[in-house]
Amino acid sequence: MDAKKELIEKLQKDILLWQGYKPRESGAAEQLGLGEIEDAFPNGIFPVRAIHEFISTTPEHAAASDGFIGALLSILMKEGAGCIWISTSRKLFPASLQTFNVDPARIIFIDVSKEQDALWIMEEALKCNGLSAVVAEINTLNLTESRRLQLAVEKNGVTGFILRKDARKAVSNIATARWKICPLPSGNEDQMPGIGFPRWQVELQKVRSGSPGTWVLEWAGDHFLPVDTEAGQELSAYEEYRQIS
Repeated sequence: MDAKKELIEKLQKDILLWQGYKPRESGAAEQLGLGEIEDAFPNGIFPVRAIHEFISTTPEHAAASDGFIGALLSILMKEGAGCIWISTSRKLFPASLQTFNVDPARIIFIDVSKEQDALWIMEEALKCNGLSAVVAEINTLNLTESRRLQLAVEKNGVTGFILRKDARKAVSNIATARWKICPLPSGNEDQMPGIGFPRWQVELQKVRSGSPGTWVLEWAGDHFLPVDTEAGQELSAYEEYRQIS
């Protein structure tokens, strides 16, 4: 029985490695400061050798996803590696990434007219060892396309972010994690006037071999900060504001 148990445990570890998850003891440096969100992933490590899918249903959600990815990039790009951002209809203003301590000069923005071109560029970019991440804004990602992208990230370790601009076009794919980022009203420190730090409701809808969940995070200048509040109440307040305005 012990030999059988050891074999099963080894197979589980091997499968996690094939899926891009590193053991906790060798992945400490890859902690991104996401708190409980990172605990939702196998071994408590944010998977960098993986495709992360962000879905949006409104322009507000898309903008929130841009900001959240910008915060992730500020951590992933700390070692000096660059990033490529591909889109067929980019709305992101590059200078806005400075809010998250990301130098837009270190990101190559590629705008194309066809989604097939965007996917081809992403697959080729994921093969470049000098990059920390590749971002692509597209409408859909099917099973075959996602498998090709996943093979590329597993080989070279470049993190892939897919921003799906039309979540109504639901298709099956093998993305390691599926996220939905909703904007929330910012909080002012000590009731001081002005705009506070960016805040989001972060929903991890799917995570392979992990535990989905919902959290509230804000970007506190140079790091993520968990917010001790009920996400549902914050989201209701935001939706009420949208209806009034």
